[in-house]
Amino acid sequence: MIIIEQVRPEHTWKLRHEVLYPNQKPNEMGMEEDNNGYHFAAFKDKWIVAVVSLFKHESDWQFRKFAVAEEVQGQGLGAQLLQYITEFVEREQGELLWCNARLSAIGFYNKFGFSAVGEVFHKNGFDYIIMQKHLPAQ
Repeated sequence: MIIIEQVRPEHTWKLRHEVLYPNQKPNEMGMEEDNNGYHFAAFKDKWIVAVVSLFKHESDWQFRKFAVAEEVQGQGLGAQLLQYITEFVEREQGELLWCNARLSAIGFYNKFGFSAVGEVFHKNGFDYIIMQKHLPAQ
């Protein structure tokens, strides 16, 4: 069984490091904007197996640092966490949910109604594109 809860930002850092930035130092996982965001973790057997951070910009919400532990990838945990934050943003009357997606994740986001916009860009050694989803008006 998976339980998703809001957590303190530092509870996301270990998985951010392991999955997204294994070549960086663990103490480099915090972001200045962490203190202004919402952070969620999916727990399986009391272990954090997926994390994401969510930031509000007026009626738009950006999610960042979405990571699922390698040993549970492909089991639907990322899908559950993405659905959870989508519903959270809808309850908050958000109009647009978006992220800077690594190119390898485009297919995943397409399955959940996200569309690529703009041009591919390069940042911190990775190629990204913006993926966005317009949410229904409340």
